[in-house]
Amino acid sequence: MRFQYLAYLLLASMASGQMERHTAPAAEGRSEKITLSPTHPAVETNVEPDDPVITINNFCADPAQEADSCKTVITRAQFEKLAEALQRGMSLSLRLNVANTYARNLRMATAAEKRGLDKTPEFEEAMRYARVQLLAQDLTRALQTEASNITDAELVDYYTKNEASYEQATLARIFVPHAKQNGTAPEAMTELAAELRARAAYGEDPNKLQVEAYDAAGIPKTSSDTKMDVRRAALPPQHEKMMELKPGEVSEVFSDPGGAHFIYKMIGKKTLTLKEVKTEIRTEISSQRYRESMKGFQGDVVFNDAYFMPPAKAAQQTEEKRKRKSRMPLTPSNEGQN
Repeated sequence: MRFQYLAYLLLASMASGQMERHTAPAAEGRSEKITLSPTHPAVETNVEPDDPVITINNFCADPAQEADSCKTVITRAQFEKLAEALQRGMSLSLRLNVANTYARNLRMATAAEKRGLDKTPEFEEAMRYARVQLLAQDLTRALQTEASNITDAELVDYYTKNEASYEQATLARIFVPHAKQNGTAPEAMTELAAELRARAAYGEDPNKLQVEAYDAAGIPKTSSDTKMDVRRAALPPQHEKMMELKPGEVSEVFSDPGGAHFIYKMIGKKTLTLKEVKTEIRTEISSQRYRESMKGFQGDVVFNDAYFMPPAKAAQQTEEKRKRKSRMPLTPSNEGQN
């Protein structure tokens, strides 16, 4: 949406005369041609800022010039200004798509102006809404930039206050399916889960036990790696107490509502360092700050249901309100309302 509105604003202004125009004789019968040389600031290129990257032959926005005797040239600097306004760091492939749309819309915008379509009330209202939307989107980007301005001291403080959440467990997880593949009864799989849990506690290899669980469920599996690293926040709430296990200990069997069973064996635990989670913390603080900054722009809006709701639903709600009001007991506070 941002691209559509901002592109229209920029294209309209450039079509009004902000672009460099060159006149050139046209070959009779020559088909319309667009020459494109896309560039990207991060890419090594020999194209200078004033060099053309888009050339639209047989087109001039200036009505004093004939369309078949001129061409419109967009330089690298002009196009990159547009591209960065639409999307910072726009990829090279997307720039090519924008350039194609850009060339077509320039012609169409000029043709629309000749018809006076830019003077209609509808156009003015659309432009008013476009301005509101673009300002809101620019404020969003400004708030996100401000929210991401985080000092090292703030990172340390956040890490210290939430250090427990950065505890990471290395464990073996044995998954016992509900097993519908070969018709094995759920009760049999529940019994198998209890057996595998006991064998894991006696020290049997969890990888071997996992293969047995798949085999009992009718799932072909010749090998399996049950080792995984996990943090408390990534676990289902009912599995979180697994984090209290000591190295070598095996959990109880966790059974989910769907019938699957899980068994955990703790291998080891560690607390991730600030360096390891710095990017994560920065993202979390930034997200929290941005959400807080947006609260003042949300809610506290009343919509007229009689207008925005389908007539039948609006009538139903009105009737329900009338019935509730009629059932209210008469009190000094509402006596005059009936």
